[in-house]
Amino acid sequence: MTAVSSVPSVPSRALVLFSGGQDSTTCLAWALQRYAHVETIGFDYGQRHRVELDCRPVLRQRVRERFPQWAPKLGDDHLLDLALLGQISDTALTQDKAIEMQASGLPSSFVPARNLIFLGFAASVAYRRGLDVLVGGMCETDYSGYPDCRDNTMKAMQLALSLGLDTRLTIETPLMWLDKAQTWGLAHSLGGAPLVELIEQDTHTCYLGDHHTRHDWGWGCGQCPACELRARGHAAWREATRA
Repeated sequence: MTAVSSVPSVPSRALVLFSGGQDSTTCLAWALQRYAHVETIGFDYGQRHRVELDCRPVLRQRVRERFPQWAPKLGDDHLLDLALLGQISDTALTQDKAIEMQASGLPSSFVPARNLIFLGFAASVAYRRGLDVLVGGMCETDYSGYPDCRDNTMKAMQLALSLGLDTRLTIETPLMWLDKAQTWGLAHSLGGAPLVELIEQDTHTCYLGDHHTRHDWGWGCGQCPACELRARGHAAWREATRA
């Protein structure tokens, strides 16, 4: 009688939560470097910066053209309509409101349970597609304080989804302990100057959806929290590379 190995299989098929921004594009490159097959998923939830969704197909095509070593690994894309989330979310990311701190200590750009909902739908797609890893750009080192970006939240979600699906599902967050300067550095280590240039030119991170004003770090208003984090990190990374 042949013994059945108890050693778990090595995860090899990933689904990247891909918004079209700097962090998720870096995570896509990270996943393509690491896994044999990578698919992407995005969510249209009525966000003010919906222009990010227009960046997604452009970025996927650019990756295929400029990184031939990754092209065969890049599989299908999935874009889900989660308009209901925007309808129930009275936030600065889904309504024409100022981004400001609230009494709770969180900025008005916080969309309650957004990442929890994203991960739930992503897990459903991953289960159907035979994908065993979810990759997200959540980070609690250099971020706006959102509780659904924290490491403990991700660990809890990994356990809940694995139990709920009765199958092992891993959540990877390669940016969790990196600041924005280190995130730029990770992109450079993965794809060199071509990947950094791709992120500067073709991604969108600005909360206000400004894709008309170009800075050396990319497109954006330059004043919202997302732009400030990105600009500060880019400047710090550039300074470190010159040192």
